[in-house]
Amino acid sequence: MRLHNDVRLSRSRTGNCHDNAVAESFFATLKNEVHYRRSFPTRDSAKHAVIEFIEVYYNRRRPHSTIGYKMPAEAMEEFFERTAPKPEVLPMAA
Repeated sequence: MRLHNDVRLSRSRTGNCHDNAVAESFFATLKNEVHYRRSFPTRDSAKHAVIEFIEVYYNRRRPHSTIGYKMPAEAMEEFFERTAPKPEVLPMAA
């Protein structure tokens, strides 16, 4: 019984590997590009540097392999265009 539960648990974890890989890749990039390259005099300045990195560089300039080498902002814009409600075309009155 225990072996069966362990196998089921390991199978459920493998389903999340892709999600974990993306998150781990993001944090590795954040550390390499922001954390290790400079020091921050205050917590607030570190917070602003992280926000700037994400909003200015990571989402708008850096292509991502997980979304077909597009920038996240570009992929989001395409998503919203695809899913936006279309205006209904009403038949013309005779």
